[in-house]
Amino acid sequence: MAPTLQLLLLLSATLLFTQTVYAEAATCTDCFIHSRAAYYPSSDENGTDTGRCGYGSFGATLNGGDVSAVSDLYRDGVGCGACYQVRCRSNDFCSDNGVTVVITDHGSSHNTDFILSRGAFGRLAQTAASAASLLALGVVDIEYRRVSCTYPNKNITIKIDENSDYPYYLGFVIWYQQGRRDITAVQLCEAKNHACKLLDRSNGAVWTTNSPPSGPLSLRMLFSDEDGDERWVVPVNNIPNDWKAGQTHDTGVQVSS
Repeated sequence: MAPTLQLLLLLSATLLFTQTVYAEAATCTDCFIHSRAAYYPSSDENGTDTGRCGYGSFGATLNGGDVSAVSDLYRDGVGCGACYQVRCRSNDFCSDNGVTVVITDHGSSHNTDFILSRGAFGRLAQTAASAASLLALGVVDIEYRRVSCTYPNKNITIKIDENSDYPYYLGFVIWYQQGRRDITAVQLCEAKNHACKLLDRSNGAVWTTNSPPSGPLSLRMLFSDEDGDERWVVPVNNIPNDWKAGQTHDTGVQVSS
């Protein structure tokens, strides 16, 4: 075979292999990604109650306290409420399944993607003794992937911000975000005439408006996935017209993957 033809065949095979690998990487939503993780050194077993996602004290105990701050995965607040399976990579200390955490905060430390609650960090380990060894290390190599959030017997719930005051301001945080899609937009609609208003993401999982609609309000949430598929979800329960600051309201809806 002529050298020129051999070279062309080799280049063609290399290009095909590269395209195949890239396509698989681009479409692999269940693949693990290598990174590093630390933990909140000053926390108790649970997370922080001052996280950037706006969950407050609820965010410290969400998911049994298995929560995390993230850096790039925060995505200006869009990443709040997402769930990730995280497992460390030492055969001596680490369990096969690791731990599933919910994103409640933004931050980074020692070139990490995750800062886990102390309890979640310990649950990366095989045993209590292994957990002590991991905690002593402080930072570990990990791999992670996004997984579906599940909250048995819990519907998506909103908590109205303490500073809300009709007709000047309404804000609320969304609890128990389910599935593996992001909430990328939220509308409030007047239940009687269906006039809708698009809300602002003020920070994290907190949505606000300076001119809330009147009367009973219907909530609409846009769920989006990484492939660009979008769908609006309309809860069965309305926000009553006499809503008050500090109240929680069960939307009556669950969202699967």
